[in-house]
Amino acid sequence: MKAYDIVKKARDVQRMSTIEVIQGLCSDFVEFHGDRRDGDDQAIIGGVGMMNNGKPVTIIGLQKGRDTAENIRRNFGSSGPSGYRKAQRLMKQAEKFKRPILTLVNTAGAHAAPESEEKGIGQAIAESLTVMSELTVPTLSIILGEGGSGGAIALSLSNQVWMMENSIYSILSPEGFASILWKDASKAEEAAEMMRLTASELKALEIIDHIIPEKDENGQDLSNQELAQRLGKKIQEAFVEMSQMSPQECSQSKYDRFRKY
Repeated sequence: MKAYDIVKKARDVQRMSTIEVIQGLCSDFVEFHGDRRDGDDQAIIGGVGMMNNGKPVTIIGLQKGRDTAENIRRNFGSSGPSGYRKAQRLMKQAEKFKRPILTLVNTAGAHAAPESEEKGIGQAIAESLTVMSELTVPTLSIILGEGGSGGAIALSLSNQVWMMENSIYSILSPEGFASILWKDASKAEEAAEMMRLTASELKALEIIDHIIPEKDENGQDLSNQELAQRLGKKIQEAFVEMSQMSPQECSQSKYDRFRKY
């Protein structure tokens, strides 16, 4: 499959979302709101859940909409400063109570608008990276669809980074890449082939740790519900494994993971 075909799949509004992953992973979930400073950015869902194995987890995820009204409410999955500050609040809470943290990414990028700049979007992303780098609890990030630019990396500095089979992870969109390189956004398909933004390419580069298949054993596409249930089991297994690490080992493994780049 061509890289740009995967880009289109990653952008499909019907892809498995943060909400569906939460439903597949947790028997109960309580959402938290607000950054205690400016507002409640609904592009980011965050809260505490009880996994199906009875263990608590903090979940922070970018959420797109399935229709126009929801996309407007969720700002098309592009968070502003208050969303990342809400995420930081939940991460610090998870660190205090020794809960593992799951972050779910599906965004073209952070909210690029004058009001975001006025309220410190760059600082908010940098602070998110700082907070994640200092965490001593197990962390897992999963790219569900688009993993675009700083808006994605702000929630992806984790012990492990996974990608769905038909997701992408890159510094900018193929259209943006083509506009910069050739001054022609219509060359996005060519740009996508050059960018090495697909899960298989990033796994080969050891940028990510694991690829989640989106088909069953017979090669049939899994429904979002089936995919979420399968993913939920893998997430639980990963956290059980990572829980064997001491806080120092957890922090060091994350440091080693990102220093190798």
